[in-house]
Amino acid sequence: MPPLAAARVRILIDADACPVKDESYKVAWRHDVHVTLVANSHLRIPAHPLIDRVVVGDGFDAADDRIAEICEASGATAVIVVTADILLADRCLKAGATVLAPTGKPFTAASIGPAIATRAIMADLRAGGDQLGGPAPFARADRSRYLQALDAAVVKLLRR
Repeated sequence: MPPLAAARVRILIDADACPVKDESYKVAWRHDVHVTLVANSHLRIPAHPLIDRVVVGDGFDAADDRIAEICEASGATAVIVVTADILLADRCLKAGATVLAPTGKPFTAASIGPAIATRAIMADLRAGGDQLGGPAPFARADRSRYLQALDAAVVKLLRR
């Protein structure tokens, strides 16, 4: 059974395309923190009592909706959400969660508005036929930044 403080912290992962699931497990095991992967399809997960998965239907935004619901119903549990989805990050921030991108970049109340605006501008440009490059390839440095950011977020929440 995890310590009482650790039982009050939970990591939720928007898991379908998340490149840092293994890193999340390592941090969770180190701090005895529960991890839930939410996905549209069945994913392999380690056989460990701190790790589970929620498989949702394949409806549009079904995984996002489930993650937001869990955040809203979290009560006394502090939630860390891992997602690259800016609109999901906004929903989770509004529900009181800590939100990290898989690159380790935190989404905050101050950064989410500009991120949403940039997303909208890029969507408009793509809709207009502009050829835009996508995000930079996921790098080893991103993985390292994520590990540090997730560990720091967990420690901060455990100290509350």
